[in-house]
Amino acid sequence: MSEQGTLERLEAGMPIPFGGNRYTRVDEALARAFAPGDRLLVVQESGALLHVPAAVDAAARASVARAQAAFAALADCPRERVDQFYERFAQALSDDAVWADIVAANQEDVARAAAKGRSTTRLKVSDAMRAAMIAGLRAWPGVVGPDHRLAGEVAHADWRVAIERVPLGVVGFVFEGRPNVLVDACGVLATGNAAVLRIGSDALGTARALVGRALAPALQAAGLPDGCVSLIDLEDRAGGWALFSDTRLALAVARGSGEAVMQLSSVARQAGVPVSAHGTGGAWMVVDATGDADHFARSVTRSLDRKVCNTLNVCCIVRERAQELVPRFLAAIDAAGAARGGSPRLHVLPSAQAYVPDELYARQVTVRRAEGEVSEPYATSLAEAQLGREWEWEDTPELTLAVVDSVEQAVALFNRYSPHFVASLVSRDAAVRRMFESRVDAPFVCDGFTRWVDGQYALGKPELGLSNWEHGRLLGRGGVLTGADLSAIRLVAHTESGAAR
Repeated sequence: MSEQGTLERLEAGMPIPFGGNRYTRVDEALARAFAPGDRLLVVQESGALLHVPAAVDAAARASVARAQAAFAALADCPRERVDQFYERFAQALSDDAVWADIVAANQEDVARAAAKGRSTTRLKVSDAMRAAMIAGLRAWPGVVGPDHRLAGEVAHADWRVAIERVPLGVVGFVFEGRPNVLVDACGVLATGNAAVLRIGSDALGTARALVGRALAPALQAAGLPDGCVSLIDLEDRAGGWALFSDTRLALAVARGSGEAVMQLSSVARQAGVPVSAHGTGGAWMVVDATGDADHFARSVTRSLDRKVCNTLNVCCIVRERAQELVPRFLAAIDAAGAARGGSPRLHVLPSAQAYVPDELYARQVTVRRAEGEVSEPYATSLAEAQLGREWEWEDTPELTLAVVDSVEQAVALFNRYSPHFVASLVSRDAAVRRMFESRVDAPFVCDGFTRWVDGQYALGKPELGLSNWEHGRLLGRGGVLTGADLSAIRLVAHTESGAAR
């Protein structure tokens, strides 16, 4: 018989098991910080020890409880109220006075993040972002029509089974530093779900302004239940860990990239909460012996307009065309850099080094990093084992170049090293395209620019998140998650006599 109790304290050096037969040790800082009532989460994949203070845990749990109650109440809300909410929210964002307050809050967030040497590329709001948020909100009314609920029907001799879509429940969101995703998350209401949001501390001031000046008034004006969309108003990142470990969630959505998202996904998975997250981003592009040079060059430039998850990260050129196409590639990335007022930054695999002019390895360029401007070589060597690295750039387009012997080799490299996300092939050969599409292990495949991978741009529906296949393929859904996807299936039997059989 095992004994169970409550963990009241930690001691420096205390061994903590994880992963079945491994252990890590508590450090002095964690031992000092841990207090009675706090929670310790152990990431089973890495052994990371995550400290959730009692107050943070209580705030997250209270938000989920309110969302549960709101979810139940939403079942009785007429569809017209939800549509009214979207329009009220859009009207608020269209109000110049409201938007000015949001911009002011955002400018403070950007200044604080820059002072800490943090990335601000995705943090800044803009007129384009404002327009996209408004368009996204106004896209929801009518998307989920009266026929959405009935997914199918099976008729028998004297009875039938209706296959119905029903709301999923409470969806938990954790976002890094993009204020607009708070608006995207409101898509859960379209299918009768509720949401609890936690946004990174860099964007928290902007999120507060969005909630206070636009979201909350729109919910109230539409008469929707309190708590159906709520923000965990805490800077402590432990709020995300607490939220994703709450087993009352029907789905956890992590938007962002890198180690933080991977860690959040692990917390949810080991709590038994389904997860939508891609963790690592970065698109790949391959051009073969038949690829059109002009189309290839345009696709490269269009895929580097700014840094997001679907930005071009790795380019593979077949050796047969390398002498011709590498110069076109370099001109294309130069154009992308010039469009942002600077120069690109290139990482070159050994296979491609002979095709890149020597002077580019010696040329120094100004690279805008989160911590400020630094001087670095235009081109540097990169080992093949680093092909999966996502370059998180600010204003300086940064990517990797490889030369391959064949499209088959490029596919093998993609399947081995990439995050299994976006794969593009520029080719005129139909047989090669079929081979590429059948063998490449990616949820998004294309024949040109990579930035089309966006729910609102591609499907006309604001996305709640994108998923790669880094941890395997998804069961029964695509890599774009929208509010319309958040449903469960219920079977309802109808008999002529009224008695179930």
